Formats: sequence, C-alpha cells, structure tokens
Amino acid sequence: MSRSAKVWRFVRKYPLAVLGALICLVFFVVAILAPAVATQDPFAQDLTARYAAPSSQHYFGTDNFGRDIFSRVVYGTRISMPAGFLVVIFSCIFGGIYGAIAGYFGKALDEVMMRIADIVMSFPSLVLAMALGAVFGKTMFNTIMIIVLVWWPKYARMMRGLVLTVRETEYVTSAVVLGERRMTILLRTIIPNCVAPLLVMASADLGAAILMFSGLGFLGMGVAPPAPEWGAMVSDGAAVLKSWWVSFFPGIAIFTVSVAFNFIGDALRDIMDPKLRNLD
Repeated sequence: MSRSAKVWRFVRKYPLAVLGALICLVFFVVAILAPAVATQDPFAQDLTARYAAPSSQHYFGTDNFGRDIFSRVVYGTRISMPAGFLVVIFSCIFGGIYGAIAGYFGKALDEVMMRIADIVMSFPSLVLAMALGAVFGKTMFNTIMIIVLVWWPKYARMMRGLVLTVRETEYVTSAVVLGERRMTILLRTIIPNCVAPLLVMASADLGAAILMFSGLGFLGMGVAPPAPEWGAMVSDGAAVLKSWWVSFFPGIAIFTVSVAFNFIGDALRDIMDPKLRNLD
C-alpha cells in the first residue's frame, strides 16, 4: 500500500483526530505569530471603550478596561498552550520515574512510595491545587508546578503497574542472569518497554491540563493579572452577563483546544491498542 493510500486510510478511520491535529496546528501558529495576528496591544487600556461589543475595530469586543479581547485571546495561546504541555511533561517524567522505581525495587520501598501517592490522590485535585496556590503565589511557574504536584500520582501508578508486568518477562530475566546491574536493567530494558502507554495517557491529558490551568486562573489562583490568561478572562466576564463576549471567546478557546487534544489522545489510544489497530 502506498504512503498516500495509508494517509487517506488513516484520515477516514480517525477523522476527529485529524480535525484535532489541524485545530492544534492553528493554535500553535497563532501562538508563534501572535504579534502579527493580534490587531492591538493586549495590555493597552481605553476606558472610553469599556465593554464595547464585537465590531470591525474590536473583533471580539473589549473588556472592563477597554482592552481588545481578540488580541488578548491570541496572546493567551502563549500562556495556556505551553502551560498544558509543561504540566503533562513534568508529571509524566516525575511520575514515570517514581512509579518505575517503586515497581521494580518493590517490597517496603514500593509500599512507602505508593502510600505517598495514595495520600496525594485522596484529595480532590482542584482543591489541593487551590490550597497550594494560596501558599506559593501567582506566577506561571508556580501554577505549573502546583498542578504537577497534584497530577504525578496517576502516572506513577500506571508506570508501576507496567513495570510489575514487564519485569517478569523472559528478556528481563535473561538480563538478570547475564549479570546486568539492576539500575541498568531498569533504565535500558524495562522503562523503554513501558513508555508507549504512558505517552498515550499524556496525550489524552493535555486537554485536561489546559482546563486545570484555566480553572485555577478562573478562581484567581493562576497567573497574576494583567496577563492575558484564558481562565482569568472568563472570570472577568462571569460577573457581566450582558457583555457576554468578555467570557465567551476565551471560553471557546479553552473548549476548542481541550476537545482537539482529546480527539488526538483517543486516536493514539486506539492506534497503540493492538486489538483496535487495523492500519497495516
């Protein structure tokens, strides 16, 4: 089968994944070219144009300070998109290493490490993130790290389960018999064979990470103003329902990106599952 035929077959089998990838590509381009795409300075205030409705001058209207919402949504991609990726990357790396160590070395170490993970998971993620946010303060770095602190346990538990399965396979047993060091076996033999399911989980989590980041911004626990963060922009418009555009457009941005990443994650989950994969 030719390459073009395979691509077309993939498009027909996973149209939502293709749509999600195109949407994400558009947002990535907007983030990179934000100064060229934005029509005005996202921080410029014009109190004479407060709550101006969408028009040819202000495509998405203005907010309570007369700032152009379209430009703020455009620049918001530079905050929300990288934040979502960094949360998932850090959670995946830390949780993956943590779970791999617990699963491979086992016994008392496994018990202690997993109980710590259980303690973190016993708290609602958003509530725990809000509590940590009140302690560490409002910066983008702090918000990302706070979400990582409440998200890593699920990656740790998945990696631990995968390691417990892989360490019983014949090729791992052979490495032990050949006298390989335990840490070498873990890093070179076991972890590489456990990465794929973790990456699928991470791809599906990108949308949820952006939602969590925006949720903290909505509650006033995210990036400090006047940064054009989508969740904070939705919060600004929640109290002025007559000026619906203030919260509508950043809310649409959050929804669109989250759904797009979910489409991609669902497709990757199917592709990585040999029972569902049928592209060969």
